Amino acid sequence: MPSLITLLVYALAGSAVGLLALRTGLPGAPLAGALIGAAMVSMSGRMDVAEWPPGTRTALQIGIGTVIGTGLTRTSLEQLQDLWRPAVLITLTLVMTGLVVGLWAGRLLGVDPLITLLGAAPGGISGMSLVGEDYGVGAAVAALHAVRLITVLLVLPTVVRLLTPLGLNNS
Repeated sequence: MPSLITLLVYALAGSAVGLLALRTGLPGAPLAGALIGAAMVSMSGRMDVAEWPPGTRTALQIGIGTVIGTGLTRTSLEQLQDLWRPAVLITLTLVMTGLVVGLWAGRLLGVDPLITLLGAAPGGISGMSLVGEDYGVGAAVAALHAVRLITVLLVLPTVVRLLTPLGLNNS
C-alpha cells in the first residue's frame, strides 16, 4: 500500500475517533481520541507502519508549541509572580518522583531502567518519545506515555468534576 494512502488512513482514523471523543465534553478528549484511533490502526497490524515525511514531526511540534504559546499571555506572566513557588515545587517533585518511580519500576518489574526512567519522566509523549528514540527505545517510551496520557485525560477531568462541588474551583 502506498505511503500516502497509509498516512491518510492513520489521519482519518485519528480524526474520526478524535471527533467522536470531542462529543464527550472532556477536556483533552480529542487528543486522547485521536491517539486511540491512530493506535488502533497501527496495532491492528493490517496497515504498514506510518512513515511520516521528514520534518513532519518537527512541524507538528512547532504547531503544538505555537498553540500552547499563544495561551501564555501577559496575564499568565502576572500570575506567575504568585505561582512561581508552586511551579518550582511541582516541577522538582515531578522530576524527583519520576526518577524514583522509573528506577523502582525498572528494578521491580525487570524492565530496562532507561525505558522506565523516560516513561516515568514528566515530559510530554512527543518530547520523551524523541529522547527515547535517540537511545533506541522510542516505541517503548511512547507506549508508556500513551497509557499515562490517556489515563490522565480521561480520569483527571472526572476527578476535578467530582471535587468541584466540594470547594475546588477556579477562584
